[in-house]
Amino acid sequence: MERDAVLLEGGEGRTVSLRGTEIAFKVESKDAAGASCTEWRAEPGFDTGLHVHERLEETWYVLDGELEFRLGDETVQASAGATVFVPPQVPHAFANRSDMPARFLLMMSPPTHDRYFDELAEILAVDGPPDSEAIADLRRRYDTRQISSLAAGSA
Repeated sequence: MERDAVLLEGGEGRTVSLRGTEIAFKVESKDAAGASCTEWRAEPGFDTGLHVHERLEETWYVLDGELEFRLGDETVQASAGATVFVPPQVPHAFANRSDMPARFLLMMSPPTHDRYFDELAEILAVDGPPDSEAIADLRRRYDTRQISSLAAGSA
């Protein structure tokens, strides 16, 4: 499949909201064969809970603020300029434990995981508690096995 080059200026890109945490799609899976890229603005309290992917690998680059990562049994802090890479089959979580928003890039390979965030945003757009069955089905379809629970409104 032939693909076109993509240029997005600062502030451009289709966006979704995960109950306050904003995700801008910079390189979508429809445009990429190897990896997709998203830019996040994670609000204080954002927390993914511990999870694992069988095939997906993820790379974070922190632009502003600080993120806490759980990588297997280790917990580390990553501030602006830090890069965190998680290969497949490594349990991990990331959270914003500070009182300020954190901005970061998240690259995902293979690129299809960007669609997970589209579907999750639709589930979380409904008022009230998230539909746990819909989220569990979403995770199954997108190579995500949740190990520990999520904070409300998180990914």
